Amino acid sequence: MIARIQPAQVKSWLQSSATEAGTGEPSQPAALPLLLDVREPWEFQTASVTPDGYTMAQMPMRSIPARLQELDPEQPIACLCHHGARSAQVAHYLAQQGFSRVANVEGGIEAWSLQVDPSVPRY
Repeated sequence: MIARIQPAQVKSWLQSSATEAGTGEPSQPAALPLLLDVREPWEFQTASVTPDGYTMAQMPMRSIPARLQELDPEQPIACLCHHGARSAQVAHYLAQQGFSRVANVEGGIEAWSLQVDPSVPRY
């Protein structure tokens, strides 16, 4: 099942997912949690978030199948788009591909601007 989280919950969800994962052997570092922005490049340039306690990657939704090998199935991934529809589709796709810790950021960057950081432009 795909977790549905609000923008204000992203940091805590990513960190708790990384902690509860028990990722790998003690000698291997845990996979860093990831905020995956699946919007188009022009959208990312218009408005983006600043990572805080997690990493961030930008991959347009249409590029995900071809770039799947760039993502770690053991890594907690929260998917973000403009309003939450594209990111929900990507989260479901990742889950079907064996990614076990995936969430959709409901309301997308629009909700992020309203709930977390009003300096993020709305478009």
